[in-house]
Amino acid sequence: MKLWQKETGSKKEVESFTIGRDPEFDILLAPFDVLGSMAHAQMLSTIGLLTTEENEILQRGLKAIYLEIEKGEFEIAPGVEDVHSQVEFLLTERFGDVGKKLHSGRSRNDQVLVDLKLYYRAAIREIVEETTALSQLLIELAEKHKNDLMPGYTHTQLAMPSSFGLWFSSFAEGLSEDLGLLKASFDLANKNPLGSAAGYGSSFPLNRTMTTELLGFADLHHNVINAQNSRGKTERTLAFGLSGLAGTLNRLASDVCLYMNQHFAFISFPDDLTTGSSIMPHKKNPDVFELIRAKTNQVQGIPNAINLILANTTTGYHRDLQLLKEEIFPGIETLKSCLRMTTFMLSAIQVKPNILADSFYKHLFSVEVVNELVVKGIPFRDAYKQVGLNIESGNFDPNQEKLNHTHEGSIGNLNLDLIDQKMKKAILEFNFDQIDKRILGLLN
Repeated sequence: MKLWQKETGSKKEVESFTIGRDPEFDILLAPFDVLGSMAHAQMLSTIGLLTTEENEILQRGLKAIYLEIEKGEFEIAPGVEDVHSQVEFLLTERFGDVGKKLHSGRSRNDQVLVDLKLYYRAAIREIVEETTALSQLLIELAEKHKNDLMPGYTHTQLAMPSSFGLWFSSFAEGLSEDLGLLKASFDLANKNPLGSAAGYGSSFPLNRTMTTELLGFADLHHNVINAQNSRGKTERTLAFGLSGLAGTLNRLASDVCLYMNQHFAFISFPDDLTTGSSIMPHKKNPDVFELIRAKTNQVQGIPNAINLILANTTTGYHRDLQLLKEEIFPGIETLKSCLRMTTFMLSAIQVKPNILADSFYKHLFSVEVVNELVVKGIPFRDAYKQVGLNIESGNFDPNQEKLNHTHEGSIGNLNLDLIDQKMKKAILEFNFDQIDKRILGLLN
């Protein structure tokens, strides 16, 4: 039985096709559906659509369902269309007609929207936490290996001296910048759509500001059509946020795969973190990072998939929007697992020392020699030509131990404290503590 069903239901073929993968995603939305219903019930009691006693019954019942969800005891019964229906059916089954009153003043459209926004908000928090852990590790590794030199590349050709400290901290700072894009998606997810109903509001005197405060939203979508149209816009913006982080992880994973290659041999990992070959006993394959590379490419493809789903939609709700979950929900889980595994693997990374002592890398120091000549008063173009001719004639013999880089963000001045502060500042802008206070207040 469906909440919207009257006398005639849908044919099973139509039902199966339209439901799709929703049941597997709806379980993830269950705790957020309950929170949204708790706020909605409290608001209804202030405008006279629920008595104080009825609200107390619903709050008690909803809290019980919330606990069941946390304990893993909640499930959507066979024949029940979705999580929203299951929660309402349980309330009606347990408390009678008061359960049927809960849906007053809302549509499944704004109910789904608020569930999604609460879910995205929580998911973004988990991503931020995983990103923070990885960033902290990268800064620790940068400090530990700041004096371990390595080649820097442009066009995948030997370019200039770099260091593992510079390499590790480049990703730490990159992650802090990625959080800026993720924050934009968080701001969209942190706006309350509840009360917009099917996208055209309600004749009930709903207090949308109240539910905004109860659920810890920073703001509400004031225009009810815009609230409905935020479905899709939120997912698209979130997809770009996920993609930004995925791009940084992808480059890191690609570097690791290259640097583990025996021709480079810059880094290695313990045997139990690599895989072998069925016929080649010497192999230590970087399977984890190859999969991170592939999975982050999948995540980077999500914005395009979402754009195509939204391409032909006009103002208002369309069933097309259901398919957004099939892109964004797995993408969130994939990115979290990639962040987690990158942190896990890098915690055991082994760095090869004294790489640049090998004369093979002497041409990396050409710029150092040019700069030394410039300091002595030789014009840059003349110094460049002189060093270039020495290289061509085979007479280039630099001092491969002498480096003097002092400017901000260089080998000799990594600015790790400032990069760490940048990450901490980015995290504070999400203001998770304020959300926690509101949700705890709602539950208590």
